Amino acid sequence: MIERDALEKYLKETYEGTRLVRFERLGSGAHGTGFSLTFDTPGGQKEYVIKSLAAEGLGHDYPSDRAAVFLLAFDEYGTLPRHIKPLDVLSLQADGSVKSISGGQEYFLLMEKAEGVNYFHDLREMRQKEKPDRKDREKILALTAYLKEIHSVKKESRTLYWRKLRDTAGHGECLMGVFDSYPDGVIGYQDMADIEKLCVDWRARLKPLHRRLCQVHGDFHPGNIWFKNNEFVLLDRSRGPWGEAADDVTALTINYIFYSIMYFNHVTDVYLEALTLFYNNYIEATEDETILSVVAPFYAFRGAVVAHPVFYPQLTLEQRMTIFRFVKNVLASGKFEPDRVNDYLA
Repeated sequence: MIERDALEKYLKETYEGTRLVRFERLGSGAHGTGFSLTFDTPGGQKEYVIKSLAAEGLGHDYPSDRAAVFLLAFDEYGTLPRHIKPLDVLSLQADGSVKSISGGQEYFLLMEKAEGVNYFHDLREMRQKEKPDRKDREKILALTAYLKEIHSVKKESRTLYWRKLRDTAGHGECLMGVFDSYPDGVIGYQDMADIEKLCVDWRARLKPLHRRLCQVHGDFHPGNIWFKNNEFVLLDRSRGPWGEAADDVTALTINYIFYSIMYFNHVTDVYLEALTLFYNNYIEATEDETILSVVAPFYAFRGAVVAHPVFYPQLTLEQRMTIFRFVKNVLASGKFEPDRVNDYLA
C-alpha cells in the first residue's frame, strides 16, 4: 500500500504549498480499502479519500484491471450531477513512489520492433505442397516446444482459471465481443446465441479443472509469430499472463483448418498432417492428454475470429458457414479428435 512519506512527496510535487496533516485507514470490505487523507493548502484544509481495489476476483485480478476501473472513474465521476468529483488516479511504483496517471485522452504502447516473416506466410505456402516439408515440421516442433516450456509454469488460482473461462466467452475481445462486431447478414443473432450458450455450458464443465492454470501467451496466432533465421519472436501477449493451455493451442491450430477451408473448402492432407503433427508433438512433450477434452470453447472463440467478414473478407459465405459447423460440432463433442477434423465440417 502507499506509504505516508511517498504520499507526502507526491502532494508537495503536484500541489504547490500543500502539507500532509493526516493519512489513516478508514476500513475495508470485499471490494477494497479506503483511506482518509487530510492536507493543508494555501486555500485551506482539504479532506479526500483514497480508494483501492482488492486483487483477484470481480475482474480486478491484474493491476491493469484496477487501473482501468479508476481511469474510467476519473473520466466519469465529474460528468454526473451530484456525484463527488475525482482529484487524481495514483499509481504505486516499484520503488514505492507515487505517480499520477490520470488525464490521458488516449493511451499508447511503445515497444520493440519485430523483424522477420510471420507464420501466415508458411500457412499460405502449404497450399502448394502435398505434405509438410522439413522446414514446416521443424517450425511446428519449435512452436510446440515453446508452448511446452511456457505451459509448464503453473499457478494455483481458481479465480484466474475461472476468469479465463469467463473471458473466453464474454470478454469484449473474445467470443461475444467478436460476435458483436459482426455486420448483420452473416450469421443470425440466434445462431450466435446458440454458440454462446454452449460455451457457457462448457464453462461449467471445465471449472473443476482449475489446477490446469498455467502461463500463457493469450493470442498465439500466426500474425503474432515472426520467424527469422529459424528463430521466432512473439508479439501482442493478451488478456493476462495466466490461463488455459488450450487458448494458445487453439489460437494456432485453428489456422491449419481455416487456411485449408479458405483454399480448398475442406482440410486437405498437408493441413491435416500439420494439425495432427502439432497435437502429437504437443501432447508427447507435455503429457497433457486432457488438452483434447478442453479445447472446444476456445475453438468457438477462434472460429468466430477466422469467420469474421471484416478480418477475412476473402471468404465466401459458405466457407464461413463451414467454420461455424466446425465450431458447433466440436462444442457438441466431448473430446476433439484432430484426425477427424473433416467430420466436424459436415
